[in-house]
Amino acid sequence: MASFSQKIDGLQLKIADVAANEIFTFGEGTFIQEQPIIMLKIKAVRPEWVTLISSAFLLAGFNFVLWQHLFEITASDGQGIVMRVAFGAMIIAAFNIVLTLLAFRPVMKPVLTLIFMVSAGVAYFMGQYGVLIDTGMLRNFAQTNATEVRDLLSLKLLVYILVLGVLPSLLLWQVPVNYRRWHRELLSKALVTVASVAVIGGVALVNYQGLSSLFRNHHELRLMVVPSNYIGASFGFLREQVASAQQPFMKLGEDAQRNPAWQTHERKSLTVLVVGESARAENFGILGYNRDTTPKLNKEAGLIAFTDVHSCGTETAVSVPCMFSDMGRKDYNASKAKNQEGLLDVLKRAGLDVIWRDNQSGCKGTCDRVTLDDVSNLKDPVLCANSECRDEILLQGLQHFIDTLDKDTVLVLHQMGSHGPEYFKRYPKEYERFTPVCESNALNNCSRESIVNGYDNTLVYTDHVLSTLIDLLRKNQEKVDTAMLYLSDHGESLGEYNLFLHGTPYMLAPEQQKHVAMLAWFSDSYQKSFSVDANCLQQSREKPLSQDNLFHSMLGLLEVKTTVYKQNLDMFAGCRGAVTDGVLAKD
Repeated sequence: MASFSQKIDGLQLKIADVAANEIFTFGEGTFIQEQPIIMLKIKAVRPEWVTLISSAFLLAGFNFVLWQHLFEITASDGQGIVMRVAFGAMIIAAFNIVLTLLAFRPVMKPVLTLIFMVSAGVAYFMGQYGVLIDTGMLRNFAQTNATEVRDLLSLKLLVYILVLGVLPSLLLWQVPVNYRRWHRELLSKALVTVASVAVIGGVALVNYQGLSSLFRNHHELRLMVVPSNYIGASFGFLREQVASAQQPFMKLGEDAQRNPAWQTHERKSLTVLVVGESARAENFGILGYNRDTTPKLNKEAGLIAFTDVHSCGTETAVSVPCMFSDMGRKDYNASKAKNQEGLLDVLKRAGLDVIWRDNQSGCKGTCDRVTLDDVSNLKDPVLCANSECRDEILLQGLQHFIDTLDKDTVLVLHQMGSHGPEYFKRYPKEYERFTPVCESNALNNCSRESIVNGYDNTLVYTDHVLSTLIDLLRKNQEKVDTAMLYLSDHGESLGEYNLFLHGTPYMLAPEQQKHVAMLAWFSDSYQKSFSVDANCLQQSREKPLSQDNLFHSMLGLLEVKTTVYKQNLDMFAGCRGAVTDGVLAKD
């Protein structure tokens, strides 16, 4: 250290760095400090070293879910070890190519910092809930609300962000990078890129048979690689939004009108469609579950429980728009659905009053042109707390609504239902029938028994809400024709195959996320007015159905004539005709 002098309060201070000791002179006295002042000096490195080390860190630090799965699907012999090494080498080389192209002075450190921070959060959610990241999952995240986000926050997430995001970023910014002149820098990047491509080609060539089989049989691997999974999903979501913005809005069923049969109705009608949340059929007592999670519904006379119903998607952002569209699962397109009318628009055009009452994160565009009643943030002291309301809020004021009903109405009730991961928040304490219960959003830290208990309690509460609704509709059937149809948007994973929650890509999703509950109840007066035979439906309740049937079944049930109606997809068509004293006379 160079010597220097400075006057402080009339004293002359001289500091000299002599090997490992510091000599301080104050006036005439000299003192030796035995502890040296250590100056940490980090040597400047070339950008290609930063990109290579960062590539290795991304693969090792953020992809433990990928590695765990890779170890499960490859053998533990020598060939399996070679396969894992080859896979890792290819991923590092691919990362290195991309990062090398971004390794410019004003770009590299900010981009790497952003990648580290986001990847830390993604790694947490993948490890915590077993989710795979694709465009659908990103769409689902983009359409979530503050309540759902709050349910996912935890101390463990903060630790991930700090350890995998903040600390590596701080270290990165401390490292000086020695960039070359621009033309030499470009040459260096070209050489690194060629070398990385050669590594990928060489590894693929040497291990072609094993790697081709691995990628062909395990499509899920590409959705597990962080950060390429969420970066690819982001581009896919962006393309989807751009395509949606460019499409013209399309009307549907412009010829819709009610059949002349409506003229014979003696009273107004109220058809209630309940959209459930995360209610998988496997755990419904009324559908054969070994626990009685539906004690009240089991006693409801005339209730029809359909046993084989599948969803259009595995997340609300897909299933809800899809079930209310006429596209069906195979032809469903999110951009098209966003720019096209759906079931509710057609019913409204036919002269029915349509109301969407929401206790969740919105209708995903399906109710944009009908009456919306958002009850999710009401301040009811009994049913609401912490910016969330229990599902009984959907029934609040319903008797008065029926008393003043002056139009034939379709009322949609969108439940919070069994939304995870904090299942214990979805029901009042008096409906906690099964214990112990996991009271954490870190599901992989809870026993599977406690997770299933919490989930099953949400169904016990849903049982209460639906049976209360049916009893209310039955009580009013002498003055209003009443009916209820319940259909969940998708199912839920509770630890099967190390998966939790929902949103797994449909082709990879387990049955628990796709097999959903559907129930129907019709008052006696509704059956006569709309020519529906509940006994016939009861006999056909095991027929395979899906959310593809909802659009056409509702049009058929409500006697709406339109060219977009398809009778072969109307699940009520075979059980509809002239009903007299409970006997169906076919048209």
